[in-house]
Amino acid sequence: MIAPLTVGVCPDFTEERWPSMDRVAAHLLAAIAADRRRLVAAEVLRPDFARRAMRWSTGSVAYSIDRACNRFVDYPRHLRRVAMRHDVYHVLDHSYAHLAWHLPTETTVVTCHDLDAFRSIVEREKEPRSVPFQAATRYILGGLRRAAAVACDTAAIADELVRRSLVSPERVAVVHLGVGELFTAFPDRDADASLARLLPFAADVPIVLHVGAAVARKRLDVLLRAFAGVQGVAPAARLVHAGQELSSEHTALARSLGISDRVTVLSSLDDRQLAALYRRAAVVALPSDREGFGLPVIEALRSGTAVVASDLTVLREVGGEEARYCRAGVVSEWSETLAHVIQRPGTAADRAARADWAGSFTWSRYAEQMTRIYSGVVDRRMAQARCVQATA
Repeated sequence: MIAPLTVGVCPDFTEERWPSMDRVAAHLLAAIAADRRRLVAAEVLRPDFARRAMRWSTGSVAYSIDRACNRFVDYPRHLRRVAMRHDVYHVLDHSYAHLAWHLPTETTVVTCHDLDAFRSIVEREKEPRSVPFQAATRYILGGLRRAAAVACDTAAIADELVRRSLVSPERVAVVHLGVGELFTAFPDRDADASLARLLPFAADVPIVLHVGAAVARKRLDVLLRAFAGVQGVAPAARLVHAGQELSSEHTALARSLGISDRVTVLSSLDDRQLAALYRRAAVVALPSDREGFGLPVIEALRSGTAVVASDLTVLREVGGEEARYCRAGVVSEWSETLAHVIQRPGTAADRAARADWAGSFTWSRYAEQMTRIYSGVVDRRMAQARCVQATA
């Protein structure tokens, strides 16, 4: 029996509260463990998150200090102690790509989900940052450039990496993310009942759903304005945001638009409840300016739910013809499209077509493609070693 490749997996700190990154790590590890061929043996190399400043303060400054110390001091120091024990290393988030400086260059893989972490370098005029921030960004980008292979969630991101000359094309691969098995059009009685208890309105009320962070690029301001425009056509509709709490600016905007009582925030759902929420929604909206993949698009479609997304190349790659698209930031277009979908929810055949499209995005396929990348990296390293021996 051939021994499996050993892979040291470097995920984000869960304390940073990036659910999508945690989801990728959990599903990759689970899919590798479930593969009966046992081609890969994965081990998580992330150290425990050390609280220093946070022991004395619960504020954002203390959190930022501890976050920086853990990212740039503790994690690298830990990796230097274990860096020769595995065949391959996989840094699961490009914003942690600095870890590649502390791992064997020829056997390190980095997943690049989007280019947001590098905007202050590649688009300085659009995202000006301080000198220390830019220095840290260059350090992270340098780690990405060192990697033997870079796996991108979409062809759109891979193309942008190459077009901007950030990574050479022969080191870039496209590996689409997957959809968890819980996200399905079939009912889950317990989860559906649990969700119903969390929602402050009746079961027949149409829901416009947003899933994700409340950061600027998600354009919740556009969604709030668009939803206000929907009220004249579908006054019973409610807007539900599943993710981190809305900012004070978003809350003030909702108040000024007169829709505060129609907006519900659910910030601590488990995956079963989230899956139930997708099924319950009339439409899932993703009005982002930028995305790297758009997990809510594929999760919603797998649940049979209609999706309206920004007309971005990356989201068209994921949503295909089963989603509807609006120009990013054009509120009137979003209001009109959301109202149309709410009034015409589609047929059972429409729901089945959405679920069928999304069914090709699986975590087992993701793990299989990553395994090929791991094997390719090892094969290239061995070939290079043979060349060195032959010329010695």
